[in-house]
Amino acid sequence: MKYDFYDVKNRKKVKAEITEFKTYGKATQKRYAFKAKTSDGRNLTTFVSKDTWEAAKKK
Repeated sequence: MKYDFYDVKNRKKVKAEITEFKTYGKATQKRYAFKAKTSDGRNLTTFVSKDTWEAAKKK
């Protein structure tokens, strides 16, 4: 599944394939994120809502 990420080096939004579904934080302060890679191998991360994260994980 593709999602919009912000490429800091190029300073623009890019569409990239999600490679990993990640959670950060403790049980009461959990943050949800998608991870991806650019075509030249750099890492991308975007934080999303719990609903978006769960819907994407089911696909």
